[in-house]
Amino acid sequence: MAPCKVFTGARVVLPTGTVDGGRVIVDGTRIADRAPEDAEILDVRGHWLVPGFVDLHNHGGGGASFSGTADDALTAVETHRRHGTTTLVASTVTDDLGTLVKQAGLLSELAEQGEIAGIHFEGPFISPCRKGAHSEALLRDPDPAQVRKLLDAARGRAKMVTLAPELPGGLDSVRLLADHGVIAAVGHTDATYEQTVEAIDAGATVATHLFNAMPPLGHRAPGPVTALLEDERVTVELINDGVHLHPATLELAFHHAGPERVAFITDAMDAAGNGDGRYTLGPLQVEVADGVARLVEGGSIAGSTLTLDRAFRRAVTVDRLPVEHVVAALSANPARLLGLDDRVGSLEPGKDADLVLFDEDFTLKGVMRQGSWVVDPRLG
Repeated sequence: MAPCKVFTGARVVLPTGTVDGGRVIVDGTRIADRAPEDAEILDVRGHWLVPGFVDLHNHGGGGASFSGTADDALTAVETHRRHGTTTLVASTVTDDLGTLVKQAGLLSELAEQGEIAGIHFEGPFISPCRKGAHSEALLRDPDPAQVRKLLDAARGRAKMVTLAPELPGGLDSVRLLADHGVIAAVGHTDATYEQTVEAIDAGATVATHLFNAMPPLGHRAPGPVTALLEDERVTVELINDGVHLHPATLELAFHHAGPERVAFITDAMDAAGNGDGRYTLGPLQVEVADGVARLVEGGSIAGSTLTLDRAFRRAVTVDRLPVEHVVAALSANPARLLGLDDRVGSLEPGKDADLVLFDEDFTLKGVMRQGSWVVDPRLG
């Protein structure tokens, strides 16, 4: 077993606030509250130490996706781990039901092995009016029997399903998901304000990439955005890449939802961590240029090339959000939503030793997952 490590001197972001010159003890795979006399001391003065990131919504990275093989999925997982995401929910994209059932079986095995934290089905139960980068020919109404088929295929590893609640079967499917302990997320929807309120009352608790793929806020038709922002039961996903949201829109969401109800996500596709070029997203062709992914046919934004270390850096240096609020949005809030906050999401004794080390300029220098370096900062 590796010797106990004691990180000293960093600015440590804890649930209670930031501690200058703080100390974090890693013993084996967990964070500990005390260290033996022979512990290895690691001086990390001039750095920030934050908990590992938790991504609720991620389709791939490193040139691979969660719609491919097990090796593809592991490539994507490893890519995002190198950027600080130590807990990741694998997202699928719209496809025929048989393909999604097969993919659910493959991804559930990776979840059982601890490589991913579960599965998020984004589609096919979404609105053709707000389909974004999903194949319209493969969309379908959210029939509860078909939703249940995906849950069964996931063998208890389904964490979230994005659907349009205004479609036939939508509210019944929300209730089904809530009854099974699976997050019902409102997204890719053309719902009205009133329909969205109904969905929340039925058990929906997440807004899938708020503002994107839904009607804009209107002064006579407030739409889903208003309903999702105003309800304290809802966590709102935000893609903070400078492409999906204007900074003022991000600020509005933070102001109205509050830092405890925001989860930064990547919505990443294959190109994350891999550069520009031609890719696929499910059955669709995507062109990535200057880091922006768009469908070849139609030009819709097709996910992102974001990694969460970049989302962190942008949030604190461009958006000027308090570091503690950003850490909550990247770690504690999604961990709590997933029911994993007893194990991940904060730097507290007894939890997994998942941590990210940044320099003073918020450039990533090190990543540790369960006590082992993913990115070794070569300290000491």
